Amino acid sequence: MAGMRQETAIDGFRLAYERAGRIAAGPAVLLLHGWPGDRTDYREVVPLVSAAADVIVPDLRGFGESDKHEANPASQYNAAAQARSVIGLIDELALGRPVIAGYDIGSRIAQAVARDRPDLVRALVLAPPLPGIGERILAPQAQREFWYQAFHNTELATQLVDGRPDAVRAYLRHFWSHGPGYEPAPGHLDHLVSVYGAPGAFTASIAWYRAGAGSVAASLAELAPDPGDRIAVPATVLWPEYDPLFPRAWSDRIGEFFAAAELAWLDGAGHFSPLEAAGEFAAAIVAAVRTSPD
Repeated sequence: MAGMRQETAIDGFRLAYERAGRIAAGPAVLLLHGWPGDRTDYREVVPLVSAAADVIVPDLRGFGESDKHEANPASQYNAAAQARSVIGLIDELALGRPVIAGYDIGSRIAQAVARDRPDLVRALVLAPPLPGIGERILAPQAQREFWYQAFHNTELATQLVDGRPDAVRAYLRHFWSHGPGYEPAPGHLDHLVSVYGAPGAFTASIAWYRAGAGSVAASLAELAPDPGDRIAVPATVLWPEYDPLFPRAWSDRIGEFFAAAELAWLDGAGHFSPLEAAGEFAAAIVAAVRTSPD
């Protein structure tokens, strides 16, 4: 699985990444994974995109083979910090203005990059979460799904799961098999246990939630910007039919936060859209590569 390593550390963190396709010869695509995953979340998307683009797939801070330093989550593992590492990788690899795609926490980070540095982003391809959820995330049905975000903010989460491969396997399997009709391949779960099971690895992965960057905290804090301050980068939003965390009704306020967003349904897919709907996800990326202005 060994990937390449970012040469220049950002805030002391270096990312691991893989690169495929038209390396340094075509438009670039950057793929950002979710929790509880790593860069292999895109293993079925990369072959479908690599003929059209230079494809870079990093492990985010605290994940996979990237650095997992003990650091203040609020300053080093929040969306802004993760975005700094992504921007550093864009600069180091001279990617120009890549298309950035993301789902789960990768979606939040892609949005942060586009919000802070729109000059660096050609287009976005996003799956939930998207802004506009607001206090709906406190509804009883939603809280039955989002319990884990409060749990991740307790020391008990570290005590019960971190450094215990059997506990890591059971915990991660819950999330990967939670949606209707999808089960992770045994080899994929084995791989995730190998990268989440080492002492400190699980705790590093949940630093995102301890930073207050999870969907519950983010949704309660968000305010719709003035129209002129919306994310201006063209965005394609792919919303699954069976995402147990993010129902389609929550797509109704995208226009309040994005100046140019197109919404498309991923029928039959659940939360893990790069694996559950790899063809549709890849097609949206290729379309963004071919139609978005340089």
